[in-house]
Amino acid sequence: MPNIILLGPPGAGKGTQARRLVEERGMVQLSTGDMLRAAMASGSEMGKRVSDVMARGELVTDEIVIGLIEEQMTGAEAGTGFIFDGFPRTLAQADALGALLERLGMGLDAVVEMRVDDAALVARITGRFTCGNCGEVYHDVTRPTKVPGTCDVCGATDMKRRSDDNADSLRQRLMEYYKKTAPLIGYYYALGQLKRVDGLAEIDEVARAIAEILDAPAA
Repeated sequence: MPNIILLGPPGAGKGTQARRLVEERGMVQLSTGDMLRAAMASGSEMGKRVSDVMARGELVTDEIVIGLIEEQMTGAEAGTGFIFDGFPRTLAQADALGALLERLGMGLDAVVEMRVDDAALVARITGRFTCGNCGEVYHDVTRPTKVPGTCDVCGATDMKRRSDDNADSLRQRLMEYYKKTAPLIGYYYALGQLKRVDGLAEIDEVARAIAEILDAPAA
Protein backbone atom coordinates (compact mmCIF):
# COMPACT_ATOMS: atom_id res chain seq x y z
CA MET A 1 0.00 0.00 0.00
CA PRO A 2 1.20 3.52 -0.73
CA ASN A 3 2.51 6.17 1.62
CA ILE A 4 1.36 9.66 0.65
CA ILE A 5 1.44 13.28 1.73
CA LEU A 6 -1.53 15.57 1.12
CA LEU A 7 -0.34 19.16 0.56
CA GLY A 8 -2.53 22.22 0.38
CA PRO A 9 -3.53 25.37 2.23
CA PRO A 10 -6.08 25.46 5.07
CA GLY A 11 -9.50 24.51 3.75
CA ALA A 12 -8.27 22.72 0.65
CA GLY A 13 -10.04 19.55 1.76
CA LYS A 14 -7.10 17.47 2.96
CA GLY A 15 -8.95 16.15 6.00
CA THR A 16 -11.99 15.13 3.97
CA GLN A 17 -9.91 13.23 1.43
CA ALA A 18 -7.77 11.61 4.13
CA ARG A 19 -10.92 10.34 5.85
CA ARG A 20 -12.13 8.80 2.60
CA LEU A 21 -8.81 7.05 2.05
CA VAL A 22 -9.00 5.62 5.56
CA GLU A 23 -12.56 4.40 5.02
CA GLU A 24 -12.16 3.13 1.46
CA ARG A 25 -8.61 1.78 1.45
CA GLY A 26 -7.85 1.06 5.08
CA MET A 27 -4.93 3.48 5.13
CA VAL A 28 -3.68 4.97 8.40
CA GLN A 29 -3.97 8.73 8.83
CA LEU A 30 -1.04 10.16 10.77
CA SER A 31 -2.28 13.48 12.10
CA THR A 32 0.33 15.30 14.15
CA GLY A 33 -2.32 17.06 16.23
CA ASP A 34 -4.07 13.80 17.07
CA MET A 35 -0.76 12.09 17.88
CA LEU A 36 0.32 14.88 20.24
CA ARG A 37 -2.99 14.77 22.10
CA ALA A 38 -2.90 10.98 22.34
CA ALA A 39 0.70 11.02 23.58
CA MET A 40 -0.12 13.46 26.37
CA ALA A 41 -3.11 11.37 27.43
CA SER A 42 -1.12 8.12 27.40
CA GLY A 43 1.34 9.05 30.16
CA SER A 44 4.19 7.44 28.19
CA GLU A 45 7.74 8.80 28.30
CA MET A 46 7.19 10.50 24.96
CA GLY A 47 3.88 11.84 26.21
CA LYS A 48 5.57 13.34 29.26
CA ARG A 49 8.13 15.06 27.01
CA VAL A 50 5.31 16.53 24.92
CA SER A 51 3.43 17.69 28.03
CA ASP A 52 6.54 19.33 29.48
CA VAL A 53 7.27 21.21 26.26
CA MET A 54 3.71 22.44 25.85
CA ALA A 55 3.43 23.37 29.53
CA ARG A 56 6.37 25.73 28.99
CA GLY A 57 4.56 27.30 26.04
CA GLU A 58 7.19 26.08 23.59
CA LEU A 59 6.76 24.46 20.19
CA VAL A 60 7.13 20.70 20.00
CA THR A 61 10.42 19.88 18.28
CA ASP A 62 10.71 18.07 14.97
CA GLU A 63 12.55 15.30 16.83
CA ILE A 64 9.54 14.64 19.06
CA VAL A 65 7.08 14.66 16.15
CA ILE A 66 9.27 12.27 14.15
CA GLY A 67 9.45 10.04 17.22
CA LEU A 68 5.67 9.96 17.49
CA ILE A 69 5.32 9.20 13.77
CA GLU A 70 7.83 6.37 14.06
CA GLU A 71 5.89 4.89 17.00
CA GLN A 72 2.71 4.92 14.94
CA MET A 73 4.31 3.48 11.82
CA THR A 74 6.07 0.64 13.59
CA GLY A 75 2.97 -0.20 15.63
CA ALA A 76 0.48 -0.22 12.73
CA GLU A 77 -0.57 -3.26 10.75
CA ALA A 78 1.91 -4.00 7.99
CA GLY A 79 0.99 -3.05 4.48
CA THR A 80 -1.79 -0.59 5.30
CA GLY A 81 -0.18 2.53 3.84
CA PHE A 82 0.08 5.91 5.59
CA ILE A 83 -1.34 9.37 4.96
CA PHE A 84 0.79 12.16 6.42
CA ASP A 85 -1.52 14.91 7.67
CA GLY A 86 -0.02 18.14 8.98
CA PHE A 87 3.54 16.92 8.50
CA PRO A 88 5.90 17.86 7.00
CA ARG A 89 5.34 21.61 7.19
CA THR A 90 8.90 22.75 6.50
CA LEU A 91 11.87 21.66 4.40
CA ALA A 92 13.70 20.47 7.52
CA GLN A 93 10.75 18.28 8.43
CA ALA A 94 10.64 16.90 4.88
CA ASP A 95 14.28 15.87 5.21
CA ALA A 96 13.57 14.27 8.59
CA LEU A 97 10.60 12.35 7.20
CA GLY A 98 12.66 11.12 4.27
CA ALA A 99 15.35 9.87 6.64
CA LEU A 100 12.73 8.10 8.80
CA LEU A 101 11.16 6.32 5.82
CA GLU A 102 14.57 5.21 4.63
CA ARG A 103 15.43 3.90 8.11
CA LEU A 104 12.19 1.91 8.17
CA GLY A 105 12.78 0.53 4.70
CA MET A 106 9.79 2.41 3.30
CA GLY A 107 9.26 4.94 0.55
CA LEU A 108 7.03 7.87 -0.26
CA ASP A 109 4.81 7.02 -3.23
CA ALA A 110 3.20 10.38 -3.96
CA VAL A 111 2.83 13.92 -2.72
CA VAL A 112 -0.59 15.19 -3.76
CA GLU A 113 -0.89 18.96 -4.02
CA MET A 114 -4.50 20.07 -3.72
CA ARG A 115 -4.40 23.28 -5.74
CA VAL A 116 -6.87 26.06 -5.00
CA ASP A 117 -7.69 29.64 -5.96
CA ASP A 118 -7.30 31.84 -2.89
CA ALA A 119 -10.44 33.94 -3.46
CA ALA A 120 -12.57 30.85 -4.04
CA LEU A 121 -11.02 29.22 -0.97
CA VAL A 122 -11.98 32.18 1.24
CA ALA A 123 -15.58 31.90 -0.02
CA ARG A 124 -15.55 28.17 0.68
CA ILE A 125 -14.20 28.41 4.21
CA THR A 126 -16.23 31.33 5.49
CA GLY A 127 -19.40 29.33 4.76
CA ARG A 128 -18.16 26.09 6.29
CA PHE A 129 -19.63 24.40 9.36
CA THR A 130 -19.37 20.90 10.82
CA CYS A 131 -21.42 18.50 12.87
CA GLY A 132 -20.13 18.57 16.43
CA ASN A 133 -21.08 14.93 16.87
CA CYS A 134 -19.73 13.08 13.81
CA GLY A 135 -17.54 15.72 12.13
CA GLU A 136 -19.40 15.79 8.79
CA VAL A 137 -18.59 18.99 6.88
CA TYR A 138 -21.25 21.28 5.36
CA HIS A 139 -21.41 24.67 3.63
CA ASP A 140 -24.01 27.42 3.68
CA VAL A 141 -24.20 27.59 -0.12
CA THR A 142 -22.67 24.50 -1.73
CA ARG A 143 -23.65 21.81 0.81
CA PRO A 144 -26.30 22.85 3.31
CA THR A 145 -27.95 20.27 5.54
CA LYS A 146 -31.18 18.84 4.12
CA VAL A 147 -32.99 19.85 7.29
CA PRO A 148 -31.68 23.19 8.59
CA GLY A 149 -29.52 22.68 11.66
CA THR A 150 -29.67 18.88 11.54
CA CYS A 151 -26.81 16.63 10.40
CA ASP A 152 -27.71 14.47 7.39
CA VAL A 153 -25.47 11.65 8.65
CA CYS A 154 -26.17 11.25 12.36
CA GLY A 155 -29.14 13.53 13.02
CA ALA A 156 -27.35 15.64 15.61
CA THR A 157 -28.19 19.34 15.91
CA ASP A 158 -24.84 20.46 17.35
CA MET A 159 -23.44 22.45 14.41
CA LYS A 160 -20.14 24.23 14.88
CA ARG A 161 -18.09 26.88 13.08
CA ARG A 162 -14.39 27.44 13.71
CA SER A 163 -13.73 30.80 15.27
CA ASP A 164 -10.96 31.44 12.75
CA ASP A 165 -13.12 30.58 9.72
CA ASN A 166 -13.45 34.23 8.73
CA ALA A 167 -11.86 36.15 5.86
CA ASP A 168 -9.20 38.00 7.88
CA SER A 169 -8.06 34.93 9.85
CA LEU A 170 -8.01 32.78 6.74
CA ARG A 171 -5.85 35.24 4.81
CA GLN A 172 -3.38 35.20 7.71
CA ARG A 173 -3.35 31.38 7.71
CA LEU A 174 -2.80 31.37 3.95
CA MET A 175 0.16 33.73 4.36
CA GLU A 176 1.71 31.39 6.93
CA TYR A 177 1.16 28.44 4.61
CA TYR A 178 2.79 30.12 1.63
CA LYS A 179 5.77 31.24 3.69
CA LYS A 180 6.50 27.97 5.46
CA THR A 181 4.87 25.08 3.64
CA ALA A 182 4.62 26.08 -0.02
CA PRO A 183 8.41 25.54 -0.53
CA LEU A 184 7.66 21.83 -0.11
CA ILE A 185 5.96 21.93 -3.51
CA GLY A 186 9.27 22.68 -5.21
CA TYR A 187 11.08 20.20 -2.97
CA TYR A 188 8.89 17.26 -3.94
CA TYR A 189 8.66 18.37 -7.56
CA ALA A 190 12.44 18.15 -7.75
CA LEU A 191 12.23 14.60 -6.37
CA GLY A 192 9.68 13.67 -9.04
CA GLN A 193 7.03 12.83 -6.42
CA LEU A 194 4.63 15.76 -6.81
CA LYS A 195 1.18 15.22 -8.31
CA ARG A 196 -1.50 17.90 -8.63
CA VAL A 197 -5.28 17.80 -8.34
CA ASP A 198 -7.93 20.52 -8.39
CA GLY A 199 -8.72 21.00 -4.73
CA LEU A 200 -11.81 23.08 -5.49
CA ALA A 201 -13.54 20.40 -7.57
CA GLU A 202 -16.44 18.41 -6.14
CA ILE A 203 -15.39 16.07 -3.32
CA ASP A 204 -16.05 12.94 -5.40
CA GLU A 205 -14.05 14.35 -8.33
CA VAL A 206 -11.08 15.09 -6.08
CA ALA A 207 -11.31 11.58 -4.63
CA ARG A 208 -11.30 10.07 -8.13
CA ALA A 209 -8.25 12.13 -9.11
CA ILE A 210 -6.37 10.98 -6.01
CA ALA A 211 -7.40 7.38 -6.67
CA GLU A 212 -5.99 7.59 -10.19
CA ILE A 213 -2.66 8.77 -8.76
CA LEU A 214 -2.55 5.97 -6.19
CA ASP A 215 -3.59 3.30 -8.68
CA ALA A 216 -1.26 4.36 -11.47
CA PRO A 217 1.44 1.77 -12.26
CA ALA A 218 4.87 2.53 -10.87
CA ALA A 219 7.12 4.36 -13.31
